[in-house]
Amino acid sequence: MTDTSTAMLKQSALVGRQAIFDRQMEIFGYELLYRDGTGNSANILDGDEATAKVMVNTFLELGIDQIAGNAQAFLNLTANFFLSRHYEVLPTKNVILEVLETIDPTPTVLEALIQARKSGYKIALDDFILRESHRVLMEHADLVKVDVLALTQEELKEQVAMFRDYPVRLLAEKVEDREMYEQCLALGFDYFQGYFFCKPQVLEGVRLSSNRMAVVLLLAKLQDPLIDLQDLNDLVKNDVALSVKLLRYVNSASVGLPRSVDSIFQAIGLVGTERMRQWASLLVLAQTGDKPTELMRLALIRAHMCESLCPLYGVAPGQGFTVGLFSVLDAYFDCEMKQLVADLPLASEILDALLKREGMLGTILEGVLAYEQGDWDHQAIKSVEADTVNSAYWSSVEWANGVMEAVIRK
Repeated sequence: MTDTSTAMLKQSALVGRQAIFDRQMEIFGYELLYRDGTGNSANILDGDEATAKVMVNTFLELGIDQIAGNAQAFLNLTANFFLSRHYEVLPTKNVILEVLETIDPTPTVLEALIQARKSGYKIALDDFILRESHRVLMEHADLVKVDVLALTQEELKEQVAMFRDYPVRLLAEKVEDREMYEQCLALGFDYFQGYFFCKPQVLEGVRLSSNRMAVVLLLAKLQDPLIDLQDLNDLVKNDVALSVKLLRYVNSASVGLPRSVDSIFQAIGLVGTERMRQWASLLVLAQTGDKPTELMRLALIRAHMCESLCPLYGVAPGQGFTVGLFSVLDAYFDCEMKQLVADLPLASEILDALLKREGMLGTILEGVLAYEQGDWDHQAIKSVEADTVNSAYWSSVEWANGVMEAVIRK
């Protein structure tokens, strides 16, 4: 591979990630979703090598700390990737190598798995169904990922019972709703992956508790386009916890103001009502402490990424921030989105994006959601340069991490 083609791949490498939770609903790791550069693959003769190079370039470009922090990073590998041992450029302490379901347990593959584990890497079997022809793989695995949508309830119970004969941890993937999560929890799964925390059970006619309704009403006031500087100051000052967190965040390195501030009024004057409205809104959401912190991180990433992509579509960045941030409201309050936004004074463009994925804002949100899920062929992603959308995502991750460090966990 030439230096030029390698540089092109590095520019257009697309990397997404999906959170993996433990039984305490804390982050255990992230599955990294990757593809080779669109438009460059025709120049690559060896697909496995191209995939390896994209993965290595991405890690070198972004850094494992930014990608996963202290959590585990799950990487899908082909057989040739194992045999070539390109993975050895990655740290062993927080990288888990996934054996794709398409890999046959040949003697050379098994030897490669043995070598990987001797080197200190953990091995996960992806989309694994225990059958006689692949049973030998269980002897070389640390984790088994089970596609719970591919099995009936009885089949899932049978598989789990057979897995118990081996010293492996079980990860339920494609957990789509709370019912499935609770079933897997009862079966003894150790880890969980899917969108159940972002797609809550639909509860018709649900009524929010008084505490949660107060949060929604506060969000409504913050989104009022007619709110002035003094109104915003009074609104924030009425909530002591919100005031403290907001001042802490405004003075953090992630904001980068030229001097420290010691009052909400001063902060608003320095950064403007629009930005203060955004910050206060996300901090209000941050106080709903019974939800996974990863949901807050997801909201921040979506908000910043939507905001970053808005100029490409001729849309006001502030509206993009609101759409991204509010796209998780249904998960926060376990309530249908249409019920929640009914009480918010949002522009019709924002409502259309949140409820129907329509308009330019809807297209931007669709693109961000597609990126999260590794759907690189989605039209909303393909319409933007690969390196642009990739840069927008990872800059948003970095920004969100700064917010979480400055405010959410303190």
